[in-house]
Amino acid sequence: MGPLPRTVELFYDVLSPYSWLAFEILCRYKNIWNVNLQLCPSLIAGIFKDSGSLTAMRFLTTVKLEHPEMLEKVSRELWMRVWSRDEDITEPQSILAAAEKAGMSTGQARGLLERVSTPEVKNQLKETTEAACKYGAFGLPITVAHLDDKTHMLFGSDRMELLAHLLGEKWMGPVPPAVNARL
Repeated sequence: MGPLPRTVELFYDVLSPYSWLAFEILCRYKNIWNVNLQLCPSLIAGIFKDSGSLTAMRFLTTVKLEHPEMLEKVSRELWMRVWSRDEDITEPQSILAAAEKAGMSTGQARGLLERVSTPEVKNQLKETTEAACKYGAFGLPITVAHLDDKTHMLFGSDRMELLAHLLGEKWMGPVPPAVNARL
């Protein structure tokens, strides 16, 4: 006899395509894995307000305003901390560590962190978020392509092949060969 049924809870919102993927996979595997699947409908908007990313996003806004050349590296390091190394990005020390690992000096990073609550930074992040909403965003990420006086909004991280098509470029998968990459 196999192991006793284990309980697996799936918190989901039908507005989230990633929720749907998890839903379908878990529904297919619940008997194979002998799990008691508990479906828990949740409201994504209620989760976002407590997501803990506000300070990190304000910090990135400050980086964009003051040192835009560092935005890619600092963004990547924050993503690496939270999604690859399961490290906190809600605390100031963690944000500073990410900025320093990305190549900022301690003083430079501290100066930017001190500005995250200024009206300029708050307003800029609000304006950026409102701009995404005006394009039709209902979640993130979205990609907006401006082509031939037309705007094309693409939602999700799985739309890069469509973006390549819109741009008239070849999609070479998520990791293009180094020779062909224009990074």
